[in-house]
Amino acid sequence: VQLQASGGGLVQAGGSLSLSCAASLTDFTINRMGWYRLAPRNTRELVATITMSGETNYANSVKGRFTISRDNPDNTITLRMNSLKPEDTNVYYCNLEGWDGLDYRYRHYWGQGTLVTVSS
Repeated sequence: VQLQASGGGLVQAGGSLSLSCAASLTDFTINRMGWYRLAPRNTRELVATITMSGETNYANSVKGRFTISRDNPDNTITLRMNSLKPEDTNVYYCNLEGWDGLDYRYRHYWGQGTLVTVSS
């Protein structure tokens, strides 16, 4: 499984950006994909996730501003971020989870981080 993230960059407060993540995989069944960002103590906090059936989950801090969508055939997700705030400045990581077709284990994979900077 490989994840290729794109998007991000610098935007003024109130502006918009989009992040995309494309998964390349074989012998794997995706359950959920999403975006996380760095949190204190070197952890990652959920920003938004979407299952392959379309169920979404958002952090309270981004509800109403961010929208996650998916393109199942291409195993791609997009996070549209509107009304960005300086506190959204962070490194965003794409995440994929699901079942390995070879050993049936449930696995998580991370893409490279992409920086989002929101200036005030």
